[in-house]
Amino acid sequence: MSIFGKILSAIGLGSGSAAATGSAAVPAGGSAGGAGMSQVDVDKVVTDLASKKTEKLDWKKSIVDLMKVLDLDSSLKNRQELAKELGYTGDMNDSAKMNIWLHKQVMVKLAENGGKVPESLKA
Repeated sequence: MSIFGKILSAIGLGSGSAAATGSAAVPAGGSAGGAGMSQVDVDKVVTDLASKKTEKLDWKKSIVDLMKVLDLDSSLKNRQELAKELGYTGDMNDSAKMNIWLHKQVMVKLAENGGKVPESLKA
C-alpha cells in the first residue's frame, strides 16, 4: 500500500479509494470515496487521535506530526517517497519546503478522497 494510502486508511478514508490501492492521482473535483458516502471529518478524527498521544503534536501544520499521530513512519525517506507519490517536483533535499508542500497536498488529497477538511488546512 502506498504511503498516502496508509494515511487514508488511518483516517478512515482508505477502503475502496484509488489512492489506497496505490494510485494517488484522483482527478481534481472527483471523489474516489464514492457518491452517497458521508464525509469523514478529518479535523475531528485526527484531533481525537492526537489527544491520545503523550507527545504534543501540531498535526495541523506539520506533516511529520500528522504522520506521528497516524502511527506512520515520518522519516525523511518516507516523506520523500510520499512526495514522489503526490508528484512533488521540488528539491527533495530541501526538507522544509518539501514538508510544507506535503502537508498542504495531503490535505487537498484527503478532501478529494472524501474527507471533510477545513479550508484553512488546504491553503
